[in-house]
Amino acid sequence: MLANFGYFLSLGVMNVALPRFIEGPLGSTDVGVGIGVGSFTVTALLLRPFSGRFGDRRGRQWPIAIGAIIHTGAVAGMLVATSLPHVVTLRLVTGVAEALFFVGVSTAAQDMAPDHRRGEAASLFSLSLFVALAIGPVAGETVLDRFGYDAVWGLAAGAAAFGAILACTIPDTRVDPDANTKPGPLVHPASLRPGFILGCAIWGLAAFGPFVPLYALELGMSGARYVLLANAITILIVRSVGARIPDRLGALRTARFALVCNPMGLAVMGLWASVPGLFVGAVVLAIGQALAFPALMTIAVNNAPASERGSVMGTFTAFFDLSFGAGAIALGAVAHAVGYNGAFLTAMCVASIGLMILVLAPPRVSLTTAPSRPVMAIEPPGE
Repeated sequence: MLANFGYFLSLGVMNVALPRFIEGPLGSTDVGVGIGVGSFTVTALLLRPFSGRFGDRRGRQWPIAIGAIIHTGAVAGMLVATSLPHVVTLRLVTGVAEALFFVGVSTAAQDMAPDHRRGEAASLFSLSLFVALAIGPVAGETVLDRFGYDAVWGLAAGAAAFGAILACTIPDTRVDPDANTKPGPLVHPASLRPGFILGCAIWGLAAFGPFVPLYALELGMSGARYVLLANAITILIVRSVGARIPDRLGALRTARFALVCNPMGLAVMGLWASVPGLFVGAVVLAIGQALAFPALMTIAVNNAPASERGSVMGTFTAFFDLSFGAGAIALGAVAHAVGYNGAFLTAMCVASIGLMILVLAPPRVSLTTAPSRPVMAIEPPGE
């Protein structure tokens, strides 16, 4: 959790400054913002499945440590970035780090969790991520306003280095580290449907992250730090106080509720074009984002054997990269053509597709991790 905190603190610091840097000093457009912010997902998408299988065979500690070190170097490289292609290149390197690091740490957290508390484990582990993403934008925007972009990149690199130092101390957490175990498939079938549904929800994040900092300025605010903080604090509350919701209510029910909140929050931001509308929409969206990931991840992980857990996480999180990257680029074009409200409403439509799939053709769920190749079990009582 501490290594994860350092890694995502660096991202939180950068997230609020990068869109402004691309539009300001680099003189690009909303399309450039979408490309610059979302480009990391290209390499992350390609490498996540390999990262998961690498962790299954060689141990979780290797991808975690290597990814954290690469990330630190990529963030520090922003100190000499002078053009959009330079930023995109560094973001592609960040994608390599993301594929290695996050698949490793999230799988390690699942390794240590009992089968009947996987949703709770995912929620509690993710607190380190969202505490970082709550603090990062406030710190990043404050440093930016007082000291400029170089100070922001330096702060982000320092946070990344903190995470990298701790990452190098994480041991192997595999349940059955047998070198003769057959590796899981690169694209794991247990993750396909829950991953696709997650991908639809992630379009909301692809609209919120890159464009809210710019939309807040358009509304006359001095910056987006408090909107981002409200969003992150809501996620923190839901994932701490409500950590056991996916386990107690049921992963499928929790996912349905989350996928209702997701498009609802985007609709509020898109239709209520005001500062209060932005805050209300950010909070409602946060509730959906807080519950969607742990609920859908629980469904995916519990339908696969422990020896293939890294492969499951690699496939599942690859849907995040695919959707965030495609969403950021596509929504950048929409924002350039019709404004930020149109981008929020477009993301709402995509999130609604995920809700429809979840209602009409839901993935089946298993109460415990499958003992062999993924076999979809009958739904538990109440699901």
